[in-house]
Amino acid sequence: MDATDIAVRLGLASLVGLLLGIDRELRGISAGIRTHALVAMSSATITISALILFHELNGLANASPDPLRVIQGLAQAIGFVAAGAIFVSKGDVHNLTSAANIWLAAALGIAAGAGQFSLVGIAAGFGIIILTLVRVLERLLPGSEKARRD
Repeated sequence: MDATDIAVRLGLASLVGLLLGIDRELRGISAGIRTHALVAMSSATITISALILFHELNGLANASPDPLRVIQGLAQAIGFVAAGAIFVSKGDVHNLTSAANIWLAAALGIAAGAGQFSLVGIAAGFGIIILTLVRVLERLLPGSEKARRD
């Protein structure tokens, strides 16, 4: 993997993180543009590092590199970060969408780091649609919480 490939993977991860964070930023939520971009880019960095180490160590005696274990560790770690964003106040749960959005930013970062560009593009597209279009549709549903607040 050369420097250009690394830059493309990290750049894509940062870009999709930025795009996912725009919604949260516009809504005044603390986990915004920078948080999502950093989560996606750091996930890509760790994935790229795991892939590079795999290629460097593969075939060495007493070495059994497994890049999938890195993804497992990232998934567990980002679960703690996302859970930390959720809080309950007066019986209402807050920031579930932000937590899910952070989880998606990490997943997209992992995919970008792994060079799975089609997966990143399609999943980011669906994520952005869910964050924007679905909010509009929720307000149109009769009896929904969002419809009553407007």
